[in-house]
Amino acid sequence: MNLAAEGLPVGYDLAIGMRALVVEDDPKIASFVVKGLKQNGFAVDHAGDGEIALTLASNVNYDVAVLDLMLPELDGLSLLRRMRQQKIHTPVLILSARANVDDRVLGLQSGGDDYLTKPFAFSELLARVQALIRRASHAGEPTTLSCADLSMNLLTREVRRGEELIELHPREFALLEFLLRNANRPVTKTMILEHIWDFHFDPQTNVVDVLVHRLRAKIDKQFDRKLIHTVRGVGYVLKAEFAKPN
Repeated sequence: MNLAAEGLPVGYDLAIGMRALVVEDDPKIASFVVKGLKQNGFAVDHAGDGEIALTLASNVNYDVAVLDLMLPELDGLSLLRRMRQQKIHTPVLILSARANVDDRVLGLQSGGDDYLTKPFAFSELLARVQALIRRASHAGEPTTLSCADLSMNLLTREVRRGEELIELHPREFALLEFLLRNANRPVTKTMILEHIWDFHFDPQTNVVDVLVHRLRAKIDKQFDRKLIHTVRGVGYVLKAEFAKPN
């Protein structure tokens, strides 16, 4: 499919990292869910109707989708069935004001993985999204990530170097989590950009460099052992030991 013809950015790469698709035509609900997911480290794309959502889901490898059923152009159940017919296996959390058992059963039988009725608390939505991602990975989600004396608790969101507690803003936390999950493997600026932000950001922007600089100032600056290293011509790597070029 031609992405430019479908209204998607030319050169848009498939997503790398934790990426969510929110399909919701109510502006207030969409803003609430998108903002909440972004604050918790997700890169989020939003579609206001079923046809746009199907185009996105067909071209982007999402970790999870949050789907309203009452949509213009293509309703949620039809969208879900077409996604499954096209072998799109993205885990889907259905959002709906329909609370009766028959509606929930129909949603799950149509290919949904979980069902949450409106109104809802964002904390429950987030917990269900995280559970769907864990289930799809076929592995238990680790509760802690570490490299050398740096540790991150994903449940309490505490970050420490040794015994020292380090306070991070949400995007700093998301960047560090991404680096820890890819420890010892260089990641490009594009990979970081797609993980932390959505595709509306200009790839030529220096927001990645600024964010890395802020994170280094908190987890590396006052410590002798540096963990975040620049890989010239590539990007960055989180590594306990780093060989300097001759």
